[in-house]
Amino acid sequence: MSSTHTQAAKVAVSGVFVLNGLAFASWVSRVPAIRDTLSLTPGQVGLLLLCLSAGTAIALPISGVVVHRLGPARTVATMAAVVTLGLLVMSAGLVTVAIPLVAAGMVVYGIGTSTWDVAMNVEAADVERRLGRTIMPRFHAGFSAGTVTGALLGAAAARVGIDLPYQLIGTAFVVLAVVPLVTRWFTPVPEEDPHAEPKPSALVAWREPRTLMIGLVVLAFALSEGIANDWVALALVDGHDAGESLAAFGYALFVSAMTVGRLFGGSVVERVGRVGTLRVTGLLVTAGVAVVVLSPGLPGAMVGAVLWGIGASLGFPLGMSAAADDEHRAAARVAVVSSIGYAAFLGGPPLVGLLADHLGVLQAIVVAAVAGIAGALLAKATAPTSPPGPTAPGPTGPTSPGEAAADRRLA
Repeated sequence: MSSTHTQAAKVAVSGVFVLNGLAFASWVSRVPAIRDTLSLTPGQVGLLLLCLSAGTAIALPISGVVVHRLGPARTVATMAAVVTLGLLVMSAGLVTVAIPLVAAGMVVYGIGTSTWDVAMNVEAADVERRLGRTIMPRFHAGFSAGTVTGALLGAAAARVGIDLPYQLIGTAFVVLAVVPLVTRWFTPVPEEDPHAEPKPSALVAWREPRTLMIGLVVLAFALSEGIANDWVALALVDGHDAGESLAAFGYALFVSAMTVGRLFGGSVVERVGRVGTLRVTGLLVTAGVAVVVLSPGLPGAMVGAVLWGIGASLGFPLGMSAAADDEHRAAARVAVVSSIGYAAFLGGPPLVGLLADHLGVLQAIVVAAVAGIAGALLAKATAPTSPPGPTAPGPTGPTSPGEAAADRRLA
């Protein structure tokens, strides 16, 4: 594959990350509006978010197999249509104030977005390997940029009085129209050699201890990110008396900080390695959550959201790179690690909702601080599997001597 085609695939992958984030933030930044429209308690909000988790749970066991059979491009395009359907069903439920319809839309959306996520991470790992340098955090910065855009659009829509259903409908049709065009530039799926040895089943990776440990690291960081996605706006409203537009702006600050962390995180990894980077960022998550919870006023809580965002920024992309250390097993392992990371959405939001009913939202989000500590403690699992030299393959291409040496010291 020529360098021109690889660069085109790089742009295309960045595009689908942006669109995935845009679709997600289009509704998550306005959870307060969903709560008010449907007259829900915090616990009921958590149960509604459990429907999103249910869709994810349906998709996770088979997402790797789907990507393995259809290829990333076809999978992303198909799942974009599923996401569109989910957003349209959610908007219909909000218009009719029908909780079951909103719940059904979230299930459909969960199926689509989780499988889309696995497929685009598999494609990103392939492009990263072809380019020969660590750029996974920048792809995930695209997702964060999409969530920033979606959050700012949500804040603007809330400020000018645009009802959420109309915002969701507009987002749905943008996704449906653009994603199939972008995926045409993905890397081509190689033709199977009939004389080659058959590849191991994609399910074999679920029995690999290192892959599962990397998955737990990603799970911890995804949990801290997911709690912020679903609850930081409500925490600012209920705990710091922020209005809906300011709460959406606070969420935008969180995802903006994640974007910055992902854009510049690669240079940090080159200096201190994956392990050191994840240990520091895990502790930043804990510090950020503590500031949000303990701050006496809204400005301090906003600063905490920024720290939280920087801390949560690199866990998922560095987990993807670690899973792709072996290019021959990268697709299956990235699918497994992505799937485990997505499992954070199964337990996180409902758990916080149930705790919020008894303790309050601010106190309940302390779960994210615990997740940050867990991610820091488990970071050793992401160290390269062998001590590479200056030209040996690293995460998904050449690893710098500085990064490899740093990981060996900290592992």
